[in-house]
Amino acid sequence: MAVHVKAPLAGTAVELADVPDPVFSTAMVGPGLAIDPDRAPGTVVAPVSGTLVKLKPHALVVVADAGRGVLVHLGIDTVNLDGEGFTLLANEGDAVEVGQPIVAWNPADVEARGLSPICPVVALDAAADLVKDHASGSVDIGEPLFTWN
Repeated sequence: MAVHVKAPLAGTAVELADVPDPVFSTAMVGPGLAIDPDRAPGTVVAPVSGTLVKLKPHALVVVADAGRGVLVHLGIDTVNLDGEGFTLLANEGDAVEVGQPIVAWNPADVEARGLSPICPVVALDAAADLVKDHASGSVDIGEPLFTWN
């Protein structure tokens, strides 16, 4: 059964190879896409329905049906901010629906601190050939980002 991953935030779709972090650009954790976010304050939403198995201010993992985990990482090296500038809107362990608000943040603030606000969205431990239908160009919250077959 395919998992249809939706854009968890608005911005511009970017190939993972262009993410300024080798963990993501070499797809070490899995294939997917990244989003260069709009710079306005906003909310990051669940990219799929499932269980919010991991929630940190800078990252989240939702496991959909069939045990498929989708990682959303808010910016690069943002772990170093120790949660500053992020507001959690859900709790680890919650059942979430696609589009449900999870974290509020301001990508412009991340960029102002000298960090990249780009957001990798990754199909954890997936085979690259199973991730298809990549979005391109501008994406809005909830629009199709990629399909995990």
